[in-house]
Amino acid sequence: MGDYVLVHGAMHGGWCWRFVRDLLSGAGHRVFTPSLTGQGEHRHLLGPDVGVATHVRDVTGLLDYEDLRDAHLVLHSYAGILAGPVAERAAARLASVTFLGAFVVRPGECLLDVEPPATAERYRALAASDGDGWYLPADASFLTRWGVTDEALRAWAAPRLTDFPLRCQTDTVDFDPGPLAALPTSYVRHTRPPLPSLDLSLSRADADGWDIHSLPAGHDMMLEAPEATARLLTRIAERGEPGGPRRPSPSPPP
Repeated sequence: MGDYVLVHGAMHGGWCWRFVRDLLSGAGHRVFTPSLTGQGEHRHLLGPDVGVATHVRDVTGLLDYEDLRDAHLVLHSYAGILAGPVAERAAARLASVTFLGAFVVRPGECLLDVEPPATAERYRALAASDGDGWYLPADASFLTRWGVTDEALRAWAAPRLTDFPLRCQTDTVDFDPGPLAALPTSYVRHTRPPLPSLDLSLSRADADGWDIHSLPAGHDMMLEAPEATARLLTRIAERGEPGGPRRPSPSPPP
């Protein structure tokens, strides 16, 4: 049995992992689903000073205080940009890193550097017009962009979405890439529908020789397809030591 640390993306919280967490826990794993500062039940801590460094401390603090060893770190969407700094500070506590439909940045880049230019400009404009210049206001339209179509699921998730600090998208991420490169690393792409904003991140994962997996779901795959997501995360954790050629894995059954 393993330890999993599941980290949510922008506007979400630990709540989004509820169904995957229950499945993994039911199989005997220990599962940690922190809500990053300013998100989820910590939304009261949201402010213009919350940035990438804040969220790196959130994750490394959990690893330290729970004294985790050989943890499988799973990063969704925005949380992918935390991978390098977290690995640099806590590689000894990690067994693997999985980018679940997540963004991949190089040292010195910010999240908006790897978004399509039109998307980056739209987010900056939205923060300026409706977010007092420092946050992106959350609303149900984001669920549409992320491919969440089930009405009951939308009704459950929409009120839980949280405004997101623009600083988390504009802070440059500085880290030594070596510790992350030394860990078994996988990328999970989603295909129903894919998210064009992730094209660059997926191409980087492929170029770096990571294991590439697919899930037939939208961006919020942990909500839309929790069973398939949990099965795939278990497979990734059990795949053994890296080495040898990396090939795309077939999609698990929905």
